[in-house]
Amino acid sequence: MVRIPRICNFNSETTVGAHLGGGGMGAKKHDLHIAWCCSACHDALDGRVRTQFSKDELKLMHLDGVIRTQEALIKEGKI
Repeated sequence: MVRIPRICNFNSETTVGAHLGGGGMGAKKHDLHIAWCCSACHDALDGRVRTQFSKDELKLMHLDGVIRTQEALIKEGKI
C-alpha cells in the first residue's frame, strides 16, 4: 500500500505492517497507524536503504499507505 516508486518490489509475500514513526524510543504507534508494505518499501521508510526521496516525501507516501490500508481493513470489516 506504500508504493515507493523505483523501490517497491510488489512482492505480497514480503508484506509487513509498517508503523508510523513518532512512538518514542523503543515504542511503536497504535496498530491502526500501520501501512501494509513490501520489505523493500519498509527498508526505505525505516532508513535502512537510501532513496532519492526526502524524509517528508517518504512520510507522505507512508501516510498515503496508512489510509489505503485502513480503507482495506474497513472493507474487510476489521475496523
